[in-house]
Amino acid sequence: MAEQAKIGHNNGPTMVGSGWRKHCWSKARTELMPRLPIEIIRRRIVRAKELGLDYKSYASIRATSGHDVVAFLFSSNALRALKAGRGMPLDRVAKIAALERCGRLVAVQKPLTTENMRDIGEISGIELDTLVCAPDLRHNWHKSREMLLAALKPAKIPKDRVVTIGETMLEQDWCAIAGLGGSISAEKYFAKEVM
Repeated sequence: MAEQAKIGHNNGPTMVGSGWRKHCWSKARTELMPRLPIEIIRRRIVRAKELGLDYKSYASIRATSGHDVVAFLFSSNALRALKAGRGMPLDRVAKIAALERCGRLVAVQKPLTTENMRDIGEISGIELDTLVCAPDLRHNWHKSREMLLAALKPAKIPKDRVVTIGETMLEQDWCAIAGLGGSISAEKYFAKEVM
């Protein structure tokens, strides 16, 4: 006498053992992932380099947001702009100066003001596109979102095409708060490249 199937069982193959699960997962993953022509992959590698990103990070952002990165929203902490009247560290300056076809937005943390940050950019020889005051712990989610999105308004940049570069955990949350395209830690973005 055959065993009675339990409620919800479709009498399909048993999922016991990892071989069948691995096969199903691999097949579903293959069908899900697009097969990109080599020319597109080459263009994306070049674009990742223009943005100062490794290809894996760039591909992950593209896969998540579905769009190219058109601007970075840096925190002043990530830029190590910590004191008025002083420039940014040379590694930060070099990385930002090398950006191609990408907006440079900055959310300025207190005690700096947006005017201080503009001066720091000039001292460092870097043109910064839009400067806004950064939200802090006093601001609720709605106000924080409003403050961050203010950086995108002058150039009418779609929010899902902006990636945050932050130093602290609070700054890493800006991506979720404002519904932006991605987030990368300053440590990773400004890391020395290994050849």
